[in-house]
Amino acid sequence: MELYSLKAHELKELLKKGEVNSEEIVKSHLDRVDQVEDKVGAFLYVDREESVKSARAFDENGNKDALLGGIPVGIKDNISVKGMQNTCASKFLEGYIAPYDATVTTKLKEEGAVILGKLNMDEFAMGSSTEYSAYKLTRNPHDLERVPGGSSGGSAASVAAMEVPLSLGTDTGGSVRQPASFCGILGLKPTYGNISRYGVTAFGSTLDQVGTFARDVMDLALLTTAVSGHDTMDFTTNKRETVNLYEGLNKDIRGKRIAIAKDFLGEGLDEKVRKNLMETIEVLKDLGATVDFIDLNLAHYSLAVYYIVSSAEASSNLARFDGVRFGKRAEDLLDVMDLYAKSRSEGFGPEVKRRIMLGTYVLSAGYYDAYYAKALKVRKLIQEEYSSIFKNYDAIISPTTPTPAFKIGDNKEDILQMYLNDIYTVPVNIAGIPALSMPSGHVNGLPLGLQIMGDYFKEQEILNIAYAVEQALSLTLSPKSL
Repeated sequence: MELYSLKAHELKELLKKGEVNSEEIVKSHLDRVDQVEDKVGAFLYVDREESVKSARAFDENGNKDALLGGIPVGIKDNISVKGMQNTCASKFLEGYIAPYDATVTTKLKEEGAVILGKLNMDEFAMGSSTEYSAYKLTRNPHDLERVPGGSSGGSAASVAAMEVPLSLGTDTGGSVRQPASFCGILGLKPTYGNISRYGVTAFGSTLDQVGTFARDVMDLALLTTAVSGHDTMDFTTNKRETVNLYEGLNKDIRGKRIAIAKDFLGEGLDEKVRKNLMETIEVLKDLGATVDFIDLNLAHYSLAVYYIVSSAEASSNLARFDGVRFGKRAEDLLDVMDLYAKSRSEGFGPEVKRRIMLGTYVLSAGYYDAYYAKALKVRKLIQEEYSSIFKNYDAIISPTTPTPAFKIGDNKEDILQMYLNDIYTVPVNIAGIPALSMPSGHVNGLPLGLQIMGDYFKEQEILNIAYAVEQALSLTLSPKSL
């Protein structure tokens, strides 16, 4: 069996026993990148030389008890890794090299991980298909004619294609869970504040969270544990003691109360996705859980709230990209205003421009109270509704997406349809609660995902439910296109 096909926890065991070393593991994954990258297009940059050096250093002097000792990891290209490019898949930041490590990068290095490279994404994390990357197209390893999802499409595709066993992405409105679902792997968005955002290029600061990708629950728990915890460089991180989610895994979910919102089963849900969800409910019942259908009255407002709030925050955050300090600077300029206008017009792609314009509009005089202020009030109501539900239930489930992965080009010009793809994921970001997507089946070779949502800081709870379902389903979703 090829080393690249093994899970991270399996590789850890082999390393512990001395049956393999980190250099062999890293080189196996680099060989896999050489085999499939031309088809998948997950990476924007592969750090071959340094990754092998890091593996050798670990073999010689590394802490063999480290959580991720000697294991290769891929990182989305909006998370800083010192000395590597950090383009956010935008022409505006072409050639930009990160001068420091993000906190999650530091944590990975402290836990012995080997960073293999930077992964493709929708420009500035705005999109649901990775078609908005300024550099390349990433394809779904299960069907190369379909999208991997977005915005963390490269992160999901690289794990599904076995180029890396683990990867990091970011999730502002579903950008970890949706591509995880499309690519047949697991993706977790933690509670807001559970993982530091220091060193992550901001899109929507009250919504952004670093998320984790893996091919099974054990690996997901391992990676999430490694990067979680308080950070003095990010005042929004919580000060709770970091829990080892890997050691806390328990597949006994007897007596757990699980809710499913009737509002998530309405118009727009593919019938095959609905059927798969009903089958999964029966699995949960067989495992001893109680499943109730409930009303989630405010969920349908989430998409509108999300696009108002996230676009407003994007308008503010991306104002720093002006052609003066770093990034693209236009030429043949008349004055400083011309510098701003031309640099931003030439540097940003169409989706980023669309969201900046929307955000600027809802923050402008005369419209702030009509849109942005109202959205913030509704957001608070949505948070309160979720909190009230978790007083009686351990988790809420839904499909991760209303359909399986769509074909490349199908939704790129249909903006509303593209936005609706996040209809089940954005409420989680609005509420700030943790949620994960896990494989729950497939239709015509395309993976389907189950979303499991939990109360604030209950990552262990949703991982345990996912662990129980994973063991019961025993799905094998190997990419048929590679």
